[in-house]
Amino acid sequence: MQLTLISGLSGSGKSIALKLLEDTGYYCVDNLPATLLPQLVAQLQAEGYQRVGVAVDVRAGASIEALPEVIVHVRGMVPDLRFIFLDARDEALIARYSESRRRHPLAEDQTTLKEAIDRERELLAHVAELGQRIDTSALHPNVLRAWIRELIESAPTVGPTLLFQSFGFKHGLPVDADFVFDVRCLPNPYYDPALRPLTGLDQPVIAFLEASDDARRMAQDIRKFIADWLPSFCHDGRSYFTVAIGCTGGQHRSVYLAEWLAREFAQQARVIVRHRSLDAGLKKT
Repeated sequence: MQLTLISGLSGSGKSIALKLLEDTGYYCVDNLPATLLPQLVAQLQAEGYQRVGVAVDVRAGASIEALPEVIVHVRGMVPDLRFIFLDARDEALIARYSESRRRHPLAEDQTTLKEAIDRERELLAHVAELGQRIDTSALHPNVLRAWIRELIESAPTVGPTLLFQSFGFKHGLPVDADFVFDVRCLPNPYYDPALRPLTGLDQPVIAFLEASDDARRMAQDIRKFIADWLPSFCHDGRSYFTVAIGCTGGQHRSVYLAEWLAREFAQQARVIVRHRSLDAGLKKT
């Protein structure tokens, strides 16, 4: 059985993720108390289900506190367990609730929406680091679906998963990053009119940055930092790491370095590359 657990903040896209699982043939259960997960898995295994998706979040009440221990137990039953935590910045969540006019599950008569979001973050703080974390703040639903599909369709692996993600500082810091490296000090291809419309995926931009001593040194320094500290995080039980590389607009320098680092670590871990500003279709500079 392949079991995919979905959790995260209300308004971050959990319903989109669960619907994607359902559309791809998963048996899905929404709003399950965490303590009932082992019983559900045992029953569905006995009935022969091969792919199961379950959403567990604060709507289930106090049982969310037990989720870390429950996941450890269920991994003994289902080795192919994937956990996806969806997050978003406060301003994005507030805008989504304003547009939909929905009520936050923790909202009370004397509670503001911001206070409800803060309370939910507090309740889920111990859950957010259990698996692959995705910041949906600037993601179009189709991009989120594509990212979820990539995660569920990949083969299960033993060892860490490294996600290298480029982004633009002008669009905000990604909240799902474990490490953030600022490369705005490097020469900027944007100021070359011939390179401006291109991205860090294009050979002329790659050649421009590879000719820079500073860019080469920055790449090696970041590679060494990750290589030196990755084993310590793995020994601490972590299996997912998001390394965010940021430049001004997320178009040239950060894209190039994310791709370069992914190639460097391809033989040491499962590697995923995402370009947040490019995937989101944001205007770059």
